[in-house]
Parts: sequence; C-alpha cells; structure tokens
Amino acid sequence: MTHAASMPPDLHQWVARHLPAMDTATVTDASWPRGDSRVWRVVTDRGEVFVKLYPSTETYEREVRGCEHAARALAPAEAPQLLAGDPDRPAVVLSALAGRVVRGLPLGQSEEQEVHRLAGNVLRRWHDVPEPISDHEHQRIMTSVQTQADEAAVILERIDDQLAPAERDLVRDVARDLPGLARSLPLVYRHGDYSPRNWLWNPAPEPGQYGLIDFEESAPGLAIEDLVWLCGAAWPTRPDLRDAFLTGFGRLLSPTEQRGLVLLTVRLGVSYLSTGLAKSDTVLIERGRTVVEHMVRAPR
Repeated sequence: MTHAASMPPDLHQWVARHLPAMDTATVTDASWPRGDSRVWRVVTDRGEVFVKLYPSTETYEREVRGCEHAARALAPAEAPQLLAGDPDRPAVVLSALAGRVVRGLPLGQSEEQEVHRLAGNVLRRWHDVPEPISDHEHQRIMTSVQTQADEAAVILERIDDQLAPAERDLVRDVARDLPGLARSLPLVYRHGDYSPRNWLWNPAPEPGQYGLIDFEESAPGLAIEDLVWLCGAAWPTRPDLRDAFLTGFGRLLSPTEQRGLVLLTVRLGVSYLSTGLAKSDTVLIERGRTVVEHMVRAPR
C-alpha cells in the first residue's frame, strides 16, 4: 500500500469494509491546499474511488444530500455516486468520474467555451429539479442575504477612502437594495461552489464529457448565488465564456436576476478588498479591486 499513513487508521479500516481490495490499494492525498475537508484517491485492481472526511456532520449531510440531488438531476456520468457513508466519522466513499479538474487545464478557446456551455447546461438541470424548502430554510436564506447587506455597509465605512465614487455608490446599493431584491429572486437547491475547481472535463469522447463534484456547500438558496464566482472572476474579461455558459443554461438572466448577481458579486469583491487591506494581502487586495471595478461597468 502506498501513502497509507496519509489516511487515519480508523478511516482506513472503515473504507476496507466497503472496498475488499483495500489491502493492495494505492492511496494518494487529493485534498485541496485550502479547506477543512480531507480527500483521498484510492486505486485498487477493481477500480478507483474517492474517500472524503468532513470537518462536521453538517458538511457531511450537505454532501450526502447533494449526491442524492445529483442522482435525480444529472446523468450517472455527470456526478459521483455515493457508495458508502458514515455520519459518525463523518466520511463518505464516492465513485470516480472520468476527466480532470478544469481549473488550471490548458484549454484552447473553443474547448473552454464548450466546457462553459456544458457547465451552464448542467447547472440549469441541477436547478430545475425542485427540493422542498421549509419555512426555516427560507428564513435562513433571507437572513444570509441581510447579513451580506449589513456586511457591505460595515465595509463601506471601513474602506470608504479606498473606493472610487461609483464604487461607493454600488456598495451602498448592496446595503440598501439587496435584501428587498432577494425576496423576488428564484430559490433553488444550489450547488454552492460552482466554479472550475469543481468541474471535470474529459475531452476523449465525442462530444466531450463534463462532470460536477463537491456537494458539501449544497443547500437551498438563491439561484444566482451559483453564478457569483463566474460573474466576478471569469466573465468580466471573457464575455465569450458568459455567452457560452448562458447558451447552455438555456436562457438569459432577467433584469432582476442580473442586478441581484452584480450586487452579490460586489459584496464578495469588497469583502476580499477589506480582508486584504486588513491583512496586507496583496493577492486579496488585487482580487477585490478587480471584481469591484468590473462590476461598476457590468450591466445592472
């Protein structure tokens, strides 16, 4: 066995009960450098799986529910299947999908556009399958939006002198308008971390195959929350990717959705900027400034 020490012994024993060939397995730590969850790639002579260990029962339950939702919304090759789970650890064993993580892949322009078109198509189908949203969940969503609006107001006071007049106005719009706007926005079961680090691409088939992973942030929420990363990081400099994504998504955003998306993205941008300034983190500062500058020019 390779890299056995990277997996806790009790977890290894639990996985072995579900994978009879574990004694001859090759285990590789596949965790992201950032994040609280731990992930291992396990390859045996019978195939490949992923084992994920969560920091809390809550994240475990979101992953499990996300897998169940994916099974209803997507094709089997588009999302991992839950092979085993234990809420007391908490950990799961997931089937492996074909392809490689999109983030960092050297894709040509047309291939990247195709990936984004498929990403839009998968997200639309993910959103179109309803899940019950309790009154408690609805209140949690609205409270989260209010918290983000309040955060924007606090950040504006803190870094007012770091923003241009148009940027200040837009942050004020977040604080003033976002909670009311959210009440008219569609609610769905959202993925929660919809970005290329959770997309898989396998160009071998004709056409290429797209897969979606990592459901530990999935929960009921605003549909446009799944577009915030794209709106802030990808689309401002690559409108062709936005067009490809929305083509796959099957519709344009309504004016209300577009304004809500800009305001949520601005909130994220000024949060980056404020944190970066407080910690003298030039990466976060630059990221925050770029997002806010782009959102000032975005249609809303």
